[in-house]
Amino acid sequence: MSRMMIQAAVTMNQLQNKLDLIGHNMANSQTPGYKTRNSEFSSLLTQQIDNLRSPANAENRLTPEGVRVGTGAKLGAIVNDFSLGALQTTSRALDLALRNENHFFQIQTEDQGIISTRYTRDGNIFLNPINEQEVMLTNSDGHPVLGQNGAPIIIANGFTGIEVRQNGEIIVERGDQQQVAGSIAVAEITRPHLLEAAGGNLFSLPDLGELGFTFAEIVQPVGVVEGLMEKGMLEQSNVDLAQQMADLLMTQRVYQFNARTISTTDQMMGLVNQLRS
Repeated sequence: MSRMMIQAAVTMNQLQNKLDLIGHNMANSQTPGYKTRNSEFSSLLTQQIDNLRSPANAENRLTPEGVRVGTGAKLGAIVNDFSLGALQTTSRALDLALRNENHFFQIQTEDQGIISTRYTRDGNIFLNPINEQEVMLTNSDGHPVLGQNGAPIIIANGFTGIEVRQNGEIIVERGDQQQVAGSIAVAEITRPHLLEAAGGNLFSLPDLGELGFTFAEIVQPVGVVEGLMEKGMLEQSNVDLAQQMADLLMTQRVYQFNARTISTTDQMMGLVNQLRS
């Protein structure tokens, strides 16, 4: 009976992680470019107890004889669903939506002096002043958006209008003239399942060398290509609220079942102790 209590307690702990994951998905259902995170469970160590020794027990059986006892389940992996979300028209000049589900904007982040490149589907871009003469393209958190040259996109002040073409070129108006001020870099991730959530609606790549890949195999730059993105639109999250609610109810029921297992087993052990005394 103590084994059953341990199994239920271990499983409850992992189910709580799934509940947190579902809550995170639902909280980001209105976040542009957010991708649903799904959980995969795996069984922990199991033991086969042979308590059926008669040869007749094996006749016409499709499953092993005896009792298979496990020690619970664990959250084996978190899998990101990179399917495309619906496109919403915003008519804002710096709202962009990528057409290919394997394409990502590149964002530069800095953590304790270490500069890294992160990837996102969120095309909500802003102009952030860096001094009196220049502005820089950033995401909503102020991190620089990278251009085709691999550097942040910095534009001199004094322009009267700005737009982004469908090939990623940034066009600014200065008086009666239009100028190309840069191009937004887009990367194609050939194996998007390798991407890991890095917070802030961003993704990072693990150490590819340990996985047997090179950076060039996984991240391939996409040049200035027509039809690369839609301007004045944002990709919405691909969270299916109905599915998340169904998963939430099912997970809560399993959690309650395991909690009841613990309480029932505890009551049974109490009765056994009373009989012994």
